[in-house]
Amino acid sequence: MTTNRIDNIFAALRAAGHKAVMPYLTAGDPDVATTGAILTRLEQAGAAICEIGIPFSDPIADGPVIQASMTHALNQGVTTSQIFDMIAKQRASLNIGLVAMLSYSIVYRIGHGDAPDAWTYLKRAKDAGFDGLIVPDVAIEEADPLREASAAHGLTCTFLISPSTPDERAQRIAQACTGFVYVLSRAGITGERKTLPTDLPDRLKRLRDVTDLPIAVGFGISNREHVEQVTEVADAAIVGSAIMRRIADIRDSGSDAIADEIEKFVGELTGKAQ
Repeated sequence: MTTNRIDNIFAALRAAGHKAVMPYLTAGDPDVATTGAILTRLEQAGAAICEIGIPFSDPIADGPVIQASMTHALNQGVTTSQIFDMIAKQRASLNIGLVAMLSYSIVYRIGHGDAPDAWTYLKRAKDAGFDGLIVPDVAIEEADPLREASAAHGLTCTFLISPSTPDERAQRIAQACTGFVYVLSRAGITGERKTLPTDLPDRLKRLRDVTDLPIAVGFGISNREHVEQVTEVADAAIVGSAIMRRIADIRDSGSDAIADEIEKFVGELTGKAQ
């Protein structure tokens, strides 16, 4: 059985005693071509996996920065086909993992069914070069068809665990994930924060008792200090709003300038900045 790229990346990191930085990008902000250009720079900056947000009119748990980025992308007329075409164009030159963060409604609308071939979105995502999905809005009680179809297409399937999720349910979600488990550092919405929750290590310890999967932590991680704190207890730190805020600040500067800025910032997060 061929392992997924996400599994291989985390296995290699564990073997080397390293942790991952996982940047987030909203596909199509400021435009699809710039998103593609940034992907190449993320790898050069030391990122292991990139989470690519698929624009949606009603983002789930996203704060004002990412909501604004999705609104911008939608206003540009970004389509699923454009995103898949961009990923397909970039995939051959990239080694980093690529996971799509998207609403289940997008998967459902484009195609689903009893047989794996009926899940059109999953087939197109895999063919384009995605390695997995993060689906924040599907109830774990209803997740089996998506999990099974994702596995049939060679995609990992990750769900979110929030601080308010009861332990028993959190453990069930963790056991349902493939690739990695996504843990929200704090309740509420995405956004930059000055400090990280003190209860995070205990929450992760309880999850490690029920899953061997890598654990990635997101929400509120915005600088190198946060990354170091998170990766003391987790396998990966996800950084989103801090990246998309920087893109918004220089959105009209051109693709090269934006890619330069994001490469520099992610290099600071990974410790690879010169």
